[in-house]
Amino acid sequence: MALRDILTVADHTAILKQKSAPVDQVDDALRVLMDDMLETMYAAPGIGLAAIQIGVAQRVIVMDLAREGEEPRPQYFVNPEILEMSDEMFVYEEGCLSVPDIYDDVERSSRVLIRYQNYQGEQVEEWAEELYAICIQHEMDHLEGILFIDHLSRLKRERAIAKVKKARKVP
Repeated sequence: MALRDILTVADHTAILKQKSAPVDQVDDALRVLMDDMLETMYAAPGIGLAAIQIGVAQRVIVMDLAREGEEPRPQYFVNPEILEMSDEMFVYEEGCLSVPDIYDDVERSSRVLIRYQNYQGEQVEEWAEELYAICIQHEMDHLEGILFIDHLSRLKRERAIAKVKKARKVP
């Protein structure tokens, strides 16, 4: 496993705005990528990471929603799709490894039915609720070239990007 650089809006907005391509098959090379992504996410630290955030435009996500002190529960999502969304909405203060140190409220569906392939390439279909639902929607947005700050007003988005760029320049 290897740590990868996480791209931020300070330097890599064009890459982060790319739409990710579907994966043809889950093989050993893809599992190496997912292992690297997971190690990178843990080191950041974060709870979710999309492949595009390390510069790989493939429809791959890793997540771990285990709380501090709990055993890790890594999850792997290849070619994830949302099949159904609840009408009930939930507001959650989100952050993003590609927009470091910026947090704001985003409204999303509180429950989504998702389908994806797991680490072994098996097809999985399940309901995601609460934080799981929020996180999978956030990460799936990355696959479409959407950042959580894109859900904010233009003014808040511009301020967030400026703050990230300014923080990067501080010695």
